Amino acid sequence: MRTIPILTAALLASPLAAQEVTFERGNRNTDFQPAFDAQFRAPLKNSGVQFQKETVVGGLVHPWGIEVLPDGAGLLVTERAGNLRHVSADGTLSDPIKGLPDVLAKKQGGLLDIALAPDFAETRRIFWTYAKPMKDNKTATAAAFGTLSDDMTSVSGVNEFFVQEPAVEAPMHFGSRVVFDGNGHVFVTTGEHFTQENREKAQDLNTTFGKTVRFNLDGSIPQDNPYVGDADAIDWIWSYGHRNIQGAMYRDGALWTIEHGPKGGDELNKAEAGKNYGWPVVSYGEQYSGKPVGSGKAHMEGMEQPAYFWDPVIAPAGMISYDGDMFADWKGDVLISSLYPGGLVRLELDGDKVIAEERLLRDIGRVRDVEVDSDGSILIVTDFENGSLFRLSAKEGS
Repeated sequence: MRTIPILTAALLASPLAAQEVTFERGNRNTDFQPAFDAQFRAPLKNSGVQFQKETVVGGLVHPWGIEVLPDGAGLLVTERAGNLRHVSADGTLSDPIKGLPDVLAKKQGGLLDIALAPDFAETRRIFWTYAKPMKDNKTATAAAFGTLSDDMTSVSGVNEFFVQEPAVEAPMHFGSRVVFDGNGHVFVTTGEHFTQENREKAQDLNTTFGKTVRFNLDGSIPQDNPYVGDADAIDWIWSYGHRNIQGAMYRDGALWTIEHGPKGGDELNKAEAGKNYGWPVVSYGEQYSGKPVGSGKAHMEGMEQPAYFWDPVIAPAGMISYDGDMFADWKGDVLISSLYPGGLVRLELDGDKVIAEERLLRDIGRVRDVEVDSDGSILIVTDFENGSLFRLSAKEGS
């Protein structure tokens, strides 16, 4: 185990001011016109918030997911190499928790998201996603649940309830967030594994590439899923036509997802049952080569428009709806972790419309996930070989 004493952590704390409103978004990659005014480049805002940044623990190997345990019991953190770790309230980092299945830790693959079941206090059940190693050097996004021991050292009763179909060689674009709706269901997001051949499957309802999928908490199929009984579709599917969904939240009775575009075209979507979100037929971005995506259009009948998009990209990862008290003026705002250019992105929403945007912590680098602790402070992890878990608290007087 490794410990950062409370005194040391305090010495590592430093004040950080919110970014100035003069932030430049940069040149666009495409010239597609938004479908409606609030869909693109909402006004930039400076909230004036100042952070006190504390290093909770360092030395993490490409951390991917954070989950807050109840009753001050600390945190769970995943490392992409395959380790799930417990971080105690005093900053002690545990040895890897035993009992999880093997992962394919290659390129973007590995151990990915982590989430507590809604009934964790009674069952100690946790859910996680990972790149599952398959035959012939292939892989697939998978999701499982199991029971975390009282001493946080092992997981038992592992039930692998979802394996993406079909398995592929490309260890890219796994998607992989886990979200609960509070009504007995769990959503898992996927990606389309990047290559031209694979990405076309985002439109194929006989695969789970580029989809959101929905299950009951015991891993069974909800009978009100949109394709139950359809012989030409997989009945796990909730929505399709996505590229690489690395962030998701359940808010005001709806699933919201955020996905990576190619060169431009990152999207915030309200992912509704049975709807098609267009990839790779339509996109507000372009291919990395500069060639058009799919049809070369951003709009097409029968395909949903994003609620909001970015060009240039923010490379979104984790996403939450802030519900804490520490940053009271942000209650109800959306916080998004950014891999490139890095930091945090804050969105203000009015219903389903984005009305303001703020860029924060732009010099911190790749932020893979964001969570809110019980006191309202914000937790983030940086995705590096020597990554860190940070706590962001309100600076006194801000």
